Amino acid sequence: MMDTPRRRPVSRARLSAAVEDLPPVRAILGPTNTGKTHLALERMLAHSSGIMGFPLRLLARENYERMVKLKGVRAVALITGEEKIIPPGARWFACTVEAMPMDRPVDFVAVDEIQLCADPERGHIFTDRLLNARGQAETLFLGAETIAPLLRSLIPGVEIETRPRLSNLVHTGFTRLSRLPPRTAIVAFSAGDVYAIAELIRRRRGGCAVVMGQLSPRTRNAQVALYQNREVDYLVATDAIGMGLNMDIHHVAFAGLSKFDGSRRRLLAAAEIAQIAGRAGRGAQDGTFGTTGDCPPLSESVVEAVETHQFEALHHLYWRNSALNYASPTALHASLCQKPPYPGLWGADPASDLLVLTALMRDPTIQRLSKGAERTRLLWEVCQIPDFRKLGEDSHIRQCAQIFTTLVEQGRLPSAWLEPRLLNLERTEGDIDALMQRLMGIRIWAYVANRADWVESPELWRTRTRTIEDTLSDILHDRLAARFVDKRATSLARRLEEADSKPLLSAITRSGEVSVEGHPVGHMTGFAFIPDAEAAQSDQPLLLRAARRAARSEIPRRVTQFLQTPDSDLTLDIQTGTLSWLDAPIGRLQAGEDVLRPAVYVTTAEFLDAAHRERIRMRLVAFVEQTLRTVLAPLFRAADAVADKPVLRGILHGLLEHGGVMPLPSADYLTPQNSSFLRKQGIIAGPTMLFCPALLKPQAMTLRNLLLAVKNSVKPVPLPRAGAVSFKAEDIVGITPQKTPKPNTSPDTNAIVLTRLGWVKAGPLWVRLDIAEDVRKTVAKLAQAHPYPLPAGIASRLGASSATLAAVLTGLNIRVQQPHPIGKNQFGPPAPMMLHPIRRDFSNQKGSRRKKQPHPMPPPSGPFAALAVLQKRR
Repeated sequence: MMDTPRRRPVSRARLSAAVEDLPPVRAILGPTNTGKTHLALERMLAHSSGIMGFPLRLLARENYERMVKLKGVRAVALITGEEKIIPPGARWFACTVEAMPMDRPVDFVAVDEIQLCADPERGHIFTDRLLNARGQAETLFLGAETIAPLLRSLIPGVEIETRPRLSNLVHTGFTRLSRLPPRTAIVAFSAGDVYAIAELIRRRRGGCAVVMGQLSPRTRNAQVALYQNREVDYLVATDAIGMGLNMDIHHVAFAGLSKFDGSRRRLLAAAEIAQIAGRAGRGAQDGTFGTTGDCPPLSESVVEAVETHQFEALHHLYWRNSALNYASPTALHASLCQKPPYPGLWGADPASDLLVLTALMRDPTIQRLSKGAERTRLLWEVCQIPDFRKLGEDSHIRQCAQIFTTLVEQGRLPSAWLEPRLLNLERTEGDIDALMQRLMGIRIWAYVANRADWVESPELWRTRTRTIEDTLSDILHDRLAARFVDKRATSLARRLEEADSKPLLSAITRSGEVSVEGHPVGHMTGFAFIPDAEAAQSDQPLLLRAARRAARSEIPRRVTQFLQTPDSDLTLDIQTGTLSWLDAPIGRLQAGEDVLRPAVYVTTAEFLDAAHRERIRMRLVAFVEQTLRTVLAPLFRAADAVADKPVLRGILHGLLEHGGVMPLPSADYLTPQNSSFLRKQGIIAGPTMLFCPALLKPQAMTLRNLLLAVKNSVKPVPLPRAGAVSFKAEDIVGITPQKTPKPNTSPDTNAIVLTRLGWVKAGPLWVRLDIAEDVRKTVAKLAQAHPYPLPAGIASRLGASSATLAAVLTGLNIRVQQPHPIGKNQFGPPAPMMLHPIRRDFSNQKGSRRKKQPHPMPPPSGPFAALAVLQKRR
C-alpha cells in the first residue's frame, strides 16, 4: 500500500519537549458497540476540516456515504487505493489508513481500530499513523483497551477515555447449525467452509448472505444489504465482519477457532474472538455468541474474558521506518529495515511490498532502470501495488516489474498496453470463484488507474476499471444470491419461526395448488402434499413444514368433500388395484377375508389423523364393493336369487369364494333340476367345471385377475388380448409353457391362477373355459355311442391350427384317432379325424362305480369307408 511519509518521526525527547505546544491527542477505547466511530464522525464534522482513516475500504465507503448525507457530495472526499473521489472543495476525507493524505493540513485527524498496530501484516502502517498523523486542532484514536499501556508509553500526555459496551454479550454454548436463531452470523475461516455452511443454511433455512474478504466492496455491500433488508435471516462470513460493520446481528456462531494468517495456521486470540463476537447486539440490544458445526467449545477463561471485556494488554506494536532514503534501491531497502526507535515497537515482518522490492533489486534490468532518487521512489511506489490476487509472489513480482519497466521506458502506461490486460477481466461467464479472481485482478488495475501520473488518459481508465469492477461485483452478487438464497423458502422459514398459534395466510385452490404467505409451495394430490417440482430437493422439508401448517385447516374440509363425492369421481385401476379420487391415488387393495372381499389400505398421507384415515377407508370400501357388484353383477345376482335355497346357496357361496369358477360339485347336490335353475341365473354346469360365462369377459376377467393377485399377495398374471378364445403360453410374457412336473414339486402358480380365472390347459394352448366346456359337451353328444368324424369348424372355434388340433383335443381329454394315409394306389378324399366317446370318471359321485368300457373296434379306413360315413349322414 502507499506509505508516503510527509514528516520524520519525532524523537521521544523532542516529543516530550514540544508536547505542550501540540494540540491534544485523545484516545477513546473500549469493546465493540460503544459508539466510538459515531462519536469520531460527530467530532470531525464539528471541525472545519478533517481526515479519518478506516481499516477497510468497505468501512471508508460506508462512512463516506454517511458524511455525504450530512454535508453534501461537494464537501466530502473518499480516498482508497482503488477509488478516489476528491471534489475541488472537499473538506472532510474518509480514507483507508494506508491512503490517508499525510501532507494535507486539517483540523481533525482520527484513526479507527488503532489496536491493529499489533497486526503482523499491516501493523506498521497503523503505528506510523499513531506516531505521525496529527490534526491541527484535535487528534483522536479509536480502538480496544488492550493498546492503552503502549499509548501512554509512546504518546506522552495522551488523554485516554474508556467507554463501556452499550449492551451485554452473553455466551450460549454450542448450537447445531439447523437450530441457530434468526439474525445469526456464522463465522468460518476459509472460503470452502463458508460455501459449505451457506449451502446447508440454504437447505435448512432458505438462504443466507455471504461476506468474505475476497469480495469486492460493492459485492460485500450488496450482500450486507441482502441481510440488513431481511431478505435473509442468516449471514455466513469470515472474520471480515469483525472490523466495524454495523449490522443487525443478534447472535454470532463460530464454526472454527483457527485461521491462516498468511504464513501459518494459528488459534484465534481471545481479543480477536471478542472483536468478532462483538458484532452481536447493537445499541442497547444484548447479543449472544457461541459455537456451531465442528467447532470445539470455547474455554471458560476465553468466555469470561469476552463477556467481561478483560484482555491481556498488548506487549508490542509493529513498526517500520517511514522516513525513507531514496538515493538508491539499496539505500531504500536499508532504511526500510532500520531497527525500531522506541521500546514496545517491534520490527515488522517483511510485507508484500518489501518482498517485491527485494526481488526486483536482484533483477539486472530493474537495477539499470532504477538509478537516482526519482526512479527509486517510483520503484517503491510500484512495489506497493496490492497483491489482491494472491496467486503467488512470483506472479505479482513479474507484474510489478512489467509496470515499472513500462513506466520508465515510456513515461506512462499506454492505453494499448493496458487494453489487453483488461480484456480477459471483462468476461462475465464462469462460477463464483472465477468471478472473484477476475474481481481481484481488476482491483489491481483500478489501483494503478488511480495514479494519474502513471496512465495515459487516467480518467478514461478510472472509469473503465470502475465499470468492470461494478459489473463483475453485481454479477457475483447475483450468483451468490442464486446459489445461497431462496427468497420463497426464506420468507416461509421466517414465518414458521413464529408461534404455532399464529395462523399462516394459506390457500388451496380447487385444482389442489397450495400457497403459503403468497408463495406457491406445491400441490395437493389426494391427501398428500407434493412439493413444488421447481424447488430444489433440499428445500422440500421446509416446504413440507409450511404446507403442514396450511393443511391443518384444509384437511378437514377436504375429507368432508371426499366423503360426499359421487362414485363417478372415484376409480379403481383393475390393472394395479390403485384407488384414486379425481385421478389422485389415495389407496390400494389389500388381501381380505375372501377373493371378492378385499381390504382397503389408505395411502400414507402425512396430514391425515387416524379418525380421518378410517372414514376415508370406509368410503373406499363401499366404493370397491359397489364396483365389484357392478362388474361381476351376474354372479352376485345369481347369489341373491338362490338366497332361499339352502343347497344352491351353498353352491353359490363356494363359487363366490373361488371367484366365479370352481370344479363341478357332487351330483348329489347338482341335480338336473338344480342345474337347470342355475342355468337360468347365468351359471353353467359344464362337463368338468361350474362357472359364470359373463365373468369370462375381458373386464370381469381382468378384475378377477387383480382380486386373485391381491388375495395371494402376488402380481397379476399376464392375460391375452381381449376377446381371445385361446393363446400359446410362450406368447404371453411371464407365463412359461407348462411342463410335466417333477416329483415333489409344486405346480406353476400362474397355471393355477389361469385355471381359476377360466382358462383350460389343452396341449400347446390355453383355451377359454366356456369354449372348452362347449366343445367337450358337443363331442360327448356326437361320439356318445361310437366314433364320429370330427365336425368342421372345431379348429377355428378353439383357435387352433390343423397341425395342433389333435394335441389340443387330447389336452381336453377328447380321444381322437388320426386317419391312416391313403396309399399310392388308392383314390378319393382323405379320411377324417375320428372322435371317440369321452371316458367319464364318475368316481366323484357318491355310490357310483366306474363301468368298464368295451374295447373300441378299429375304425374303418380308406376312401370307401369315408364314403360310407357320408352316406350315413344323409
